[in-house]
Amino acid sequence: MEKTTIAISRDIKMQMQEFGYKGESYSDLIKRLIESAKQRQLHDFLMSDDGFIPIEDAIKEADKRWPK
Repeated sequence: MEKTTIAISRDIKMQMQEFGYKGESYSDLIKRLIESAKQRQLHDFLMSDDGFIPIEDAIKEADKRWPK
């Protein structure tokens, strides 16, 4: 894998050290944090109330649109 250099503040570097495990590279730490952020985004999306309607209302609406 090709490597690159990124500039971060000393404060961020210290915070990253607090999150990292002993012997873990910064690359592995960042990869782990990104994966955690993706999981959190998915969780927030799936658990969001935006566009939510109760199942009872959805059934009533379906019955109106597609009567038996």
